[in-house]
Amino acid sequence: MIQDIFPSRLKNEYVNCEIKDNDNILIFDKEGRLSVSGKDGVMRFPVWVDVKDLLKNSSDEEIGNEKPVYLFSIDDQKFFLSLSLSDYRKDGFVFHTIREVRDLFSGSEVYAAFTAYHLWKWYSDNKFCGKCASKLVISEKERALVCPDCGNTIYPRINPAVIVGVIKGDSILITKYNRGYAHSALVAGFTEIGETLEETVAREVMEETGVKVKNIRYYKSQPWGMAQDLLTGFYCDADGDCEIHMDKNELKYAEWVKREDIELQPNNLSLTNEMMRMFKESRI
Repeated sequence: MIQDIFPSRLKNEYVNCEIKDNDNILIFDKEGRLSVSGKDGVMRFPVWVDVKDLLKNSSDEEIGNEKPVYLFSIDDQKFFLSLSLSDYRKDGFVFHTIREVRDLFSGSEVYAAFTAYHLWKWYSDNKFCGKCASKLVISEKERALVCPDCGNTIYPRINPAVIVGVIKGDSILITKYNRGYAHSALVAGFTEIGETLEETVAREVMEETGVKVKNIRYYKSQPWGMAQDLLTGFYCDADGDCEIHMDKNELKYAEWVKREDIELQPNNLSLTNEMMRMFKESRI
């Protein structure tokens, strides 16, 4: 999965530090596309010395005066975010959507891009205080945005969601969405207010396919920065009448599929694909 970068390790604790010349600087445009270069599936980010040198003759008004924000480290590589430089141009670097990054590249850099996107989205969506409308400032003590007038503190948003492998004998319930991702998937959905993850599993399967479930059991979790999610994977068994009544507003396909007939996704980044593969290989 995307977070499986061993022996490398993500260090996501907040550190108040200054950017250095060889540190990675992640630059998103206003649509959330990331500036990267790549060759043979290996992705590279701009480093600060290159960006800094290009900006020597630019005014603060043109580039913004916010200093780069520390995001995280992978091993000894530090990653920073630019909150103002959305129109960066340099030979060899191209702006890609996060979905394009997922499809084009591999390695720990993809994990870095997803996690950085999660934080970029949070910073870009939270510029003003929701209580008093003052402009928020970045905390120097923790990963937070703070209102200097009323003290309101905002932390990064993480959306809990479930991925569900519904099993009926030697078959599993495979779906495809109406919009967005075109490949095979499992039933999935977000947890609602006042709901446990297990209740989310039962509700989402019923809403999307009309199938009741039992024996709900946890499998594994995954951070999914593309949608600011924390995905939690569950397997469960179909209960009683297994006839599918598909929600056509959500899905264009929902069928019971035998192990040997499962079509996996084109890469191994997602929890969904791992769960389908585990069933296909009779490991579940």
